Amino acid sequence: MTHSVARTTLYIDGFNLYYRALKDTPFKWLNLKRMAEQVLATHNQITCIKYFTARVSGQRDPTSPRDQEAYLSALATLPEVEIVYGRFLAKTIIRPLVAPIPGLPRFVEVHTSEEKGSDVNLAVHLLHDGWCAKYDVAVVVSNDSDLESPIRIVKEQLRKPVGLLCPHKGYPSPQLKAAATFVRHIRDHHLRASQFPATLTHNGKQITKPSAW
Repeated sequence: MTHSVARTTLYIDGFNLYYRALKDTPFKWLNLKRMAEQVLATHNQITCIKYFTARVSGQRDPTSPRDQEAYLSALATLPEVEIVYGRFLAKTIIRPLVAPIPGLPRFVEVHTSEEKGSDVNLAVHLLHDGWCAKYDVAVVVSNDSDLESPIRIVKEQLRKPVGLLCPHKGYPSPQLKAAATFVRHIRDHHLRASQFPATLTHNGKQITKPSAW
């Protein structure tokens, strides 16, 4: 049985992918297009990859902004990639202690940061591109159950297949699994086979893989 070529757009939640599949691994220097080609069927022609992220602050790790910039520069060597930015919101919140000490305060102030916008941006682009017929197949790389509704709308109302590439080493979100047309898992062998070269050149600029990666 032969399949016609399907214009396929990937919608990647960058932080979800990082924390569920890449953190504490040697696979952070990831070529997203090659990874998708490893996991998807051969008739999926990757025409666009939308990568949703935010600039890290370096508050916890001063090297993080430099490492992220190197990776974003590496992604820019792929003509299919479009980077869509959200933002980090730094704030101070009050939280209760799990085991307060008698006579001392039960609550403490803590500094925290929260990434804002990527899930909403991903959902909006997924729906907008579907209504504009920019893809035949959409593929979401995330395990965030908040994306259930937009996936279901594209599948049921626009009647377009929506795949889920699950970056979690265990099971995909039950809500996303039920909403998606198909589910594939990103395995270590896919990541291992999809690394950028340690050094790239783009627009006359040399891009080097961070030493800690």
